[in-house]
Amino acid sequence: MTDAGAATLQIDGCVIVSADGMLADAERQMPEALKFPGDQRWFEALLDRADLIVHGRNSYEDQPRSRQRRRVVLTHAVAGIAPDPSNPNATLWNPAGASFEQACARAGVTAGMAAVIGGPDVFRMFLDRYDTFWLSHAPRVRIPDGLPAFGLPAAPEDVLREHGLTPKETRLLDPADGVTLTAWHRAR
Repeated sequence: MTDAGAATLQIDGCVIVSADGMLADAERQMPEALKFPGDQRWFEALLDRADLIVHGRNSYEDQPRSRQRRRVVLTHAVAGIAPDPSNPNATLWNPAGASFEQACARAGVTAGMAAVIGGPDVFRMFLDRYDTFWLSHAPRVRIPDGLPAFGLPAAPEDVLREHGLTPKETRLLDPADGVTLTAWHRAR
């Protein structure tokens, strides 16, 4: 429970998945087949609105303003929290050694919106904390032996539902390819 006057951090997740619920191929790389102009524009706009980007050490957004964004990068290479020597806007965080709130405070962000952008372990870590999870779906792409969005064998929609999120709105992002975006919200 937060104090009435306390600042809060909204946590939004965001991923695009194939028809079979995969976000990456067997080598843990996002294939070009999952990159669509409409989804990429929407994703960049979300990141521009975010006060903080949260991701694992193998995930990144590869956008023109990427290095300008404040971020928390999950890694086991540090004991708790440390500055990223390669990026002054990044804080390295080991969840085994510090809380998310401590990592956010070190990054200088304690209010606003944190955008969680992957990978599967990171997505799973926040399942019970998301305010909104933005799930893009590419129905014409299949990734055999791929990496599931949450690292679980269940469909992403089932995982979100099991953790108290409900689909509220769906938009068509790329009509030619049928790519949709669904906002999954947590009831408060």
